[in-house]
Amino acid sequence: MLGIELASAAFLPAAFVALLAGILSFLSPCVLPIVPPYLAYMTGVGVNGLRTRERSAVVPALFFVMGLSTVFLIMGFAASAFGRAFLQYQDLLARIAGVMVIIMGLHFLHVFRIPLLDQEARMNAGKQDGGALGAYALGLAFAFGWTPCIGPQLGMILSLAATGGELSRGTALLAVYALGLGIPFLLAAIFINRAIGLMNRIKPYLKTIERIMGALLVVVGVMLLTGAFSAFSFWLLEAFPALAMLG
Repeated sequence: MLGIELASAAFLPAAFVALLAGILSFLSPCVLPIVPPYLAYMTGVGVNGLRTRERSAVVPALFFVMGLSTVFLIMGFAASAFGRAFLQYQDLLARIAGVMVIIMGLHFLHVFRIPLLDQEARMNAGKQDGGALGAYALGLAFAFGWTPCIGPQLGMILSLAATGGELSRGTALLAVYALGLGIPFLLAAIFINRAIGLMNRIKPYLKTIERIMGALLVVVGVMLLTGAFSAFSFWLLEAFPALAMLG
């Protein structure tokens, strides 16, 4: 039972990290600036058309988020299945994942640059006219192709999923990450005028946000490398015994 209880407690800090990573992914320098153009592209009108409510972007945005969430959930299930298949090597996998996540964090902190993470591999979903199916396809393309924006953050969450050993919890971690990235996108579509104003005020701080993301990656990488997630999970069980009921 202790393994199940530990997995339950371990999910809480990992889920918090996944949610924060999703929000920071949305605020990253190569996602935030393209949100208004993407919303305009999905609805088939210009940004000015969105601001004058010529056409609502809410439904296309919803299907866009569903598209990227579909990919993330599949990735989460696959990563969890991989980790479960190599359960006897969990400690080694966690250490390897920790090193990789630290390296990606140092990239964001500009300690050094990894050329591969500075390249974009976007997929074209075709001409959009405000249709739900086109927006869903664009969401799939975004999740698959926006490597420098979400690749390191996504890799971190996939590492947490692979080292968890539970299919449902690994998939749930990616669902939480999708919420962190998708909910701000939906809010931007609903409150488009306020969102554009807020985005313009945030733009000067995008480099700072990128470094915060880098720091988060390094911290999580160190926790994976040292086994601190497990230690923190034991502490949670001792401090909050009710968490054992979640198993």
